[in-house]
Amino acid sequence: MKHCLIVDDSAVIRKVAKRIMEGLSLRTSEAEDGEQALSLCREEMPDAVLLDLNMPVMDGYEFLRELRRMPGGTGPKVVFCTTENDVAHIARALHAGADEYVMKPFDRDIMTAKLQEVGVV
Repeated sequence: MKHCLIVDDSAVIRKVAKRIMEGLSLRTSEAEDGEQALSLCREEMPDAVLLDLNMPVMDGYEFLRELRRMPGGTGPKVVFCTTENDVAHIARALHAGADEYVMKPFDRDIMTAKLQEVGVV
């Protein structure tokens, strides 16, 4: 079973994402900031990461740069989630190593399409 790490400082977003991911037969783990997420990645590298960009402690951009430098860190497909619809934010995340993006709020259909695009489901 593929593993998706959900990284978001919002417990509500994590809960919604977890329900969607588990409905797609993905095993999930959760982190509320980038630092916690890196720690989880050191324990077990996920197949996919659903990543919020704006978080306390370590934001999504910094997490993504660090993830991609880790052994095996180029493997996970990273879909970043944002409320920002500014092209500059999207370009910055893609440049940092994200594979795809989704706008909040998202639903099962949108998330399924994005995960299919990157080959996770």
